[in-house]
Amino acid sequence: MENQSAKARGAEPTPEPAIPAILAAFDKYGVVGMNVAHGLKDVDDFILSLIRTPAFADKVNDIAVECGNSRYQQELDRYIAGEDIPFRSVRKVWRNTTMPMCGLCGFFELFFPLVRVINQKLPPEKRLRVLAGDPPVDWEEVKTPQDLDRFMDRDASLASVLEKEVLSKHRKALMLFGTSHIMHGRGAASIYEKNYPNISFVISDLGHFDTELPKLSASPFASWPIPSLARSKGTWLGALEFVPHFFPPWPRIDEDCNLHYEVGEEFQKPMEDLIDAFLYLGPQDLRLWEKNPADIALDYDYMRELDRRAVFQQFIPPWWSRERILDDADHAVIGKQPDPEFVKQLVEKCLEYKRRWSSTPQ
Repeated sequence: MENQSAKARGAEPTPEPAIPAILAAFDKYGVVGMNVAHGLKDVDDFILSLIRTPAFADKVNDIAVECGNSRYQQELDRYIAGEDIPFRSVRKVWRNTTMPMCGLCGFFELFFPLVRVINQKLPPEKRLRVLAGDPPVDWEEVKTPQDLDRFMDRDASLASVLEKEVLSKHRKALMLFGTSHIMHGRGAASIYEKNYPNISFVISDLGHFDTELPKLSASPFASWPIPSLARSKGTWLGALEFVPHFFPPWPRIDEDCNLHYEVGEEFQKPMEDLIDAFLYLGPQDLRLWEKNPADIALDYDYMRELDRRAVFQQFIPPWWSRERILDDADHAVIGKQPDPEFVKQLVEKCLEYKRRWSSTPQ
């Protein structure tokens, strides 16, 4: 088997207690990057535990988030500092980004208030700052796809914020971006690493590796403590390619609603070239999806606004719809990706929104 041949090419990974290992990484690196808010409940819960750890504020100055509209940075600063700003006002920070998933994710409804409360218990010199990394789009001004296009270089925006607010000031940051943005040599990391090489430590969860095992004891991680972190360099895990071992080829739909399963060259590398450590949070077959909170699904004005925005983005995945959110309760465990029915609905929705856009006055 391929996994067995990979083991022959590398040593056995050594798991360490995850939180101490991550905090120790800040002694050597200016930035530690982790995936967040992509529906992985176990990962999101772990990150909340990490930032609640008392030693976290001793190591970290900033938390940079993908899901934050940089247009509202000043208001976000005031909220995080504890000023009297209503939650319903500040939530536009993550609801009005270029990525609708940010506004639908329950993680940020917990994350921002949690950091605000943590700061109230810290001396001023140790208080955390949260940095919004998404482009400063003003959705009230978006009337056509062209209006939105100028805000879609998300990696450039993320990298700019990190360089200006963290790296140039020699501060330490936890970077909470999607995995594709933080891997070495790709996404936002490929931009800031040109000026700041060897500055970041990249962590990935184990994704879909070893899912659908006949029994849990067959996993090579069965004896690993939960949670744990294992370095990738020189190990058989690090020798494996990102696709398909950790992430299956994901469908891409072009502007004509044609389906493609493409794997970019940047992913056709050993994992040790892309990430520095693996986060293990328990058996891969028992990972949980994070549910969309009912207060979001039942916010009819916001859901209608997402529907309006989707026309400019050409299509809307079915899990953005209120009906899909409410019907998803029986799908708690993450299954094999991508789900064929999900892919079919993506194409149908693309065609639907393409028809809608063609009938919209220009």
